[in-house]
Amino acid sequence: MEKITGIGGVFLRARDAASLRAWYAAHLGVELDERYGGAQLAAPVDGSVTWALFPRETEYLGPASQAVMVNYRVADLDAMLAQLRAAGADVDETTDQNEDGRFGWAADPEGNRFELWQPRAESDAD
Repeated sequence: MEKITGIGGVFLRARDAASLRAWYAAHLGVELDERYGGAQLAAPVDGSVTWALFPRETEYLGPASQAVMVNYRVADLDAMLAQLRAAGADVDETTDQNEDGRFGWAADPEGNRFELWQPRAESDAD
């Protein structure tokens, strides 16, 4: 049987694609390729990409109308959350920490909830 070998891309539907691309570039540092309006993100060298299914009634992904949530790796969760708050983004006040690292959440201007993940440092792996 053939099987998938990884995540090849994440695609979001936008009401105003040009405006939303500009927001992601300005506030999350996404370097856009004008040929297709997206970006090539580096594959993780220090781990894997998580794929998971959640029950329909979960609140974890945001509003019930949101079928997908993207998890973005960050080097400094606190700095990224502060940057988003300073820009007026809708940032969840709660964060979480577990054996995988630290997590925070925010939404883009079109209400798409996303997760920010600061992986646990190897020095924390005791």
